[in-house]
Amino acid sequence: MSTAIPTANTTVQLVVFDMAGTTVKDENEVEQCFFAAADATGLRADRDRIISMMGWSKKRVFQTLWQEQLGDAGDIAPQVEASYRKFKEVLEHHYLTQPVQPTEGCLELFEWLKSQGIQIALNTGFYREVTNIILDRLHWNHGLDQDFIGSKDRVIQASVTPSEIYQQQGRPAPYMIQKAMYQLGVKDPQAVVVVGDTPSDLQAGINAHCRMSLGVTCGTHTTEQLAVYPNHGLLSSLRDLKAIIAP
Repeated sequence: MSTAIPTANTTVQLVVFDMAGTTVKDENEVEQCFFAAADATGLRADRDRIISMMGWSKKRVFQTLWQEQLGDAGDIAPQVEASYRKFKEVLEHHYLTQPVQPTEGCLELFEWLKSQGIQIALNTGFYREVTNIILDRLHWNHGLDQDFIGSKDRVIQASVTPSEIYQQQGRPAPYMIQKAMYQLGVKDPQAVVVVGDTPSDLQAGINAHCRMSLGVTCGTHTTEQLAVYPNHGLLSSLRDLKAIIAP
């Protein structure tokens, strides 16, 4: 569902990217980690249902699935915690032991954005601990301070996860985008472009009133799957972004 691209003349100051599936290669590994945790803890998990929630805070996914399975049968907190704990164990082991690589065109795009004076922020549905593992494996955490903010000569200028948001409210809420804006001194959402590979990424950018909320179709969702959601454009690769925002 393509949405008209704003025509404001505001210069783009910040691009907020998702991680897994957008800037970090994901060959369905995160999905498989969900299934492993579900199988180990007695949770029924349908592939299409899990894919529909990609981009959410991972704990929220387990809360939703357990609520759907048990309904009003009672307190689901113990089941949620068990599944989430197993998921964290499987996910962290994966990112500690398996190759972690940027997506096609990602590093070239980062360099171009830097040459244009455009800041880069990463947000994610992952919690802080596993995000730090990924950033470390990619060496993207070099120069970030205790608040995960870096100077303009670093690979990225900000990293935000649901762990830093009140009640861990991740996407599609706009708070991670707004936190990155605040931390990097960007006041106008029309100076911000959001890029992700899930419906929740797109909706978060729209909820934050950003200039553009763009989807990449080389991640967890296809062109057909993303096209039915409000967006300002769909990209086959991150390489396509340069032509869209080039001055």
